[in-house]
Amino acid sequence: MLTLTDNATAIVSTLVSRQSEAPDAGLRIHSTATPGADGGARLAVLVTADPEPQDQVVEISGTRLFLDEEAATALDDKVLDAGVDDEGAVSFAVMPKVA
Repeated sequence: MLTLTDNATAIVSTLVSRQSEAPDAGLRIHSTATPGADGGARLAVLVTADPEPQDQVVEISGTRLFLDEEAATALDDKVLDAGVDDEGAVSFAVMPKVA
């Protein structure tokens, strides 16, 4: 199952609370129509009040993530990290889980 670093947990929680007042809001990670350069899933994120009907819901330390089927498969054994640059832009990184 996808795990989050402490940074990612804090950043996702902040993003969701600033962009939605819905009590069950979360960050939705979904596949895009265009595959990545390696042919794998290219993923996008958005804050949403509710998951889509087929989304897998992952809750980590009160942070809710909604993963579509491709994202859930692509991220199953991964760690999500996040950072904020000097201009306030958020970036995410997907890393392999260390055994």
